[in-house]
Amino acid sequence: MLERELLKSPVAHGWPDQTWTLSRIKTLIGRRFHKSYTVQGVAALLRGHG
Repeated sequence: MLERELLKSPVAHGWPDQTWTLSRIKTLIGRRFHKSYTVQGVAALLRGHG
C-alpha cells in the first residue's frame, strides 16, 4: 500500500514540489497508516523493499 501512495506525486499529498524525502515519507506513513517510524526506520524499510 505504501508503494501505491509513493507512486502518487508528493504534490498529490500536499507538498509543493515533486521530491520525496525520507522525512516526507515518514510523515506520509504517519498520516496514511497511523504508524510512527524514525527517519532511519524509513530508510531501512525502503532498502528492504528495494
